[in-house]
Amino acid sequence: MKLRITICLYRLLLILPAIVGVGCGDASAQSLNDCVLNRPYADMRRWHLGFSVGIHTQDITFSHNGLITAEGEEWYMEQPGFSPGFCVNGLVDMRLNSLMNLRLTPGLYFGNRDITMREYNTGAELRQNVKTTCIVLPVDLKFSGMRYRQSRPYITAGVMPAFNITRSQGDYLRTVPAELFLTAGFGCDFYLPYFKLVPEVKFCFGITDAVDHDRPDLEDEPDKLKITRSLRKALSRMVVFTFYFE
Repeated sequence: MKLRITICLYRLLLILPAIVGVGCGDASAQSLNDCVLNRPYADMRRWHLGFSVGIHTQDITFSHNGLITAEGEEWYMEQPGFSPGFCVNGLVDMRLNSLMNLRLTPGLYFGNRDITMREYNTGAELRQNVKTTCIVLPVDLKFSGMRYRQSRPYITAGVMPAFNITRSQGDYLRTVPAELFLTAGFGCDFYLPYFKLVPEVKFCFGITDAVDHDRPDLEDEPDKLKITRSLRKALSRMVVFTFYFE
C-alpha cells in the first residue's frame, strides 16, 4: 500500500509542472488578448481611401483702417454669432512610417456668416449674410500614438487652400476667390469590425486677406463701397468637426 501511494505521489510530481505550465500559459494569453483586435493590419497598408461628413462654423476677424467718409461716417464690421455649415470630403491616405501618414482630403464646404456693419457715431446698422460654397484641398500630416485595444489617438497639422465658387455681385462685402489656411487638429481612430470610424476636430486659421477690395461693381454705389474701403483686411477662421469612414 505504501509503495502504491509513493508511486502515485511520484507520478503527480512529474505531471504537476506540466499542469501549472498550461494553466499559466492560458492565463497569460487571456491577459494579453482580453480584447480581440478588429482590423489588426489596417494601419500597415501603404495606401487607403475613405470619406467624411461633418459640420463646421465660419468666423472672420476684421482689421479697420479708420476711414472717415465725406459725410463724417466711420464704419466698423463684426460677426456677432455663428451658423453651422455642412462639409463632405474624400480621403487619400499614404503611410509614411508606423506613426506618420500623409493625408489629402479634398471636399466641399457649405456655410454662411452673418455680418453686422455699424456706424460709430450714430449707431446705424447694416447687415449682410455672406454665403460661401468652397472647394477645399487640405493636405495634412497625421501623427498617431500607439494603438490601445480598439482605439488610436492622433494629431494633425497642415495647410488648406480654399476656393470660393459663390461670389455675388452688388453686396456690401465680397470674399476673394481663393484663401489659404493653416490647420491643426486632433482625433481618434476607432477600429470596428469592417471599417475605422474616426471623429476629428480641426481648427483652420486663414493667413490671406478674405475680403475683395477691388469692387468695380460698386463704382456707382458709393454708399456700399464705403464699407469695403473702411477695411484694411479680414482673416477667416473655421472649426470643423467630422466623422471619417476608412
